[in-house]
Amino acid sequence: MHRIVLPSVLLHLTRFVCVVVVASASVSVHAQDSWWQWRGPGGQGHAQNCRIPTQFDVKDATWKYDVAGKGWSTPAVDSGMIWLTTAIVTPATEEETAARLAGDPLKDMKEVASEIELRALCLRQENGRVLHDLALGRIKAPDPINPLNTYASPSPVIDGDNVLLHFGDLGTWCVKMVTGEVVWQRRIRVQHSVGAGSSPFVIDDVVVLVCDGVDKQFVVALNKNTGREAWRTSRPPMTGDNVEFHKAYCTPIEVEHDGRKEIVIPGAQWICAYDPKNGNELWRVNHGRGFSVSPMPVSVDGMVIFSTGYMRPELVAVRLGGEGDVTQSHVAWRLRQGVPAKPSPLIVDGNLYMVSDLGVLSCVKVTDGSIVWRERLGGNFSASPILADGKLVFCSHEGKVTMVQPGLEYKELAQSSLPPRILASPVPLSQGLLIRTETSLFHFSL
Repeated sequence: MHRIVLPSVLLHLTRFVCVVVVASASVSVHAQDSWWQWRGPGGQGHAQNCRIPTQFDVKDATWKYDVAGKGWSTPAVDSGMIWLTTAIVTPATEEETAARLAGDPLKDMKEVASEIELRALCLRQENGRVLHDLALGRIKAPDPINPLNTYASPSPVIDGDNVLLHFGDLGTWCVKMVTGEVVWQRRIRVQHSVGAGSSPFVIDDVVVLVCDGVDKQFVVALNKNTGREAWRTSRPPMTGDNVEFHKAYCTPIEVEHDGRKEIVIPGAQWICAYDPKNGNELWRVNHGRGFSVSPMPVSVDGMVIFSTGYMRPELVAVRLGGEGDVTQSHVAWRLRQGVPAKPSPLIVDGNLYMVSDLGVLSCVKVTDGSIVWRERLGGNFSASPILADGKLVFCSHEGKVTMVQPGLEYKELAQSSLPPRILASPVPLSQGLLIRTETSLFHFSL
């Protein structure tokens, strides 16, 4: 019997064709599903042309995948593939924990790991089978984090043939979506204090990373194909000696006004807009003493609306079109009641919907910031809501999923219960919904 040995080039080609065939099978089933970044294609949490179930339980799941490790990243979906990140944590001993937290004023609010392994998963959308399970790197003695955070909280972004996997100052990877091959990797250092939170943002040929740490605050853009630094811009100067009040965890939003494309990024004390071509600051607003800003801003009718974060979050609307410091000239309105410090707001038909961290849902007029109605959902919230199939979808830490009809009166449509905890945002599909809990990813379909 003769053994046929393929030339190396032909062998690699054969393997590539096999991978493409597997990927193509997924594409044919769910080619229309594309939720390629946190908050969706437009960054506003709106899903187009989808239908979702209104009542579901664990037993109703089309499939469930138990995710090893821990992560709050919201899955990204495209071409029949689901990408998410996780971190396998080796806890520190009591002695190591005491030594590493000695003298830390926030030691009672932090978890310590001896070692972590950063991983990325790619699942087939149709059935939850694993296409890729990538071990990206091991980090010994990573910085402690808040117990409510994880080492895998920033969400992936699918950009064409590539996937961007970001873990804050622990590293950023660009991998091929079909093969899982690493294209480039960078590690940009900044002290997050309680772990990373800002997700990467792709615009034109760059991926923008927000680095609002306790030690320094800046925005950096990397060439999305090579990982090389394209530009870096410092944030405005911070006031106050307590550096914990200088940090933030916000993901940018893209807006366009009078033909000018802008990247708008809230941070501690300031919100700024930048030119995506070179990072030049276009305008800024001093919003006060807010910090640890997490909610992604929203944009409507020539305004950007954002939360100022901790400790007493306010909702602030800024009119676009300014230059330089527009604090005194372009703030349209402010609202101090029921504003979230973690979940992002959502705008539908001229009304803004926001759920506070403690579960109070508000409907607000975007024209003047006046409250239309308020209703208590109950529970605690970090996940951002979405609009899917004409319904507002809210997920609480405790696992309760509430669907509400947008409108001038509160109208609850349905409630479902899943295992706690839910801090990742739900992902709409053309015929279903993805929900990530603390331990599992659930796929529900009609």
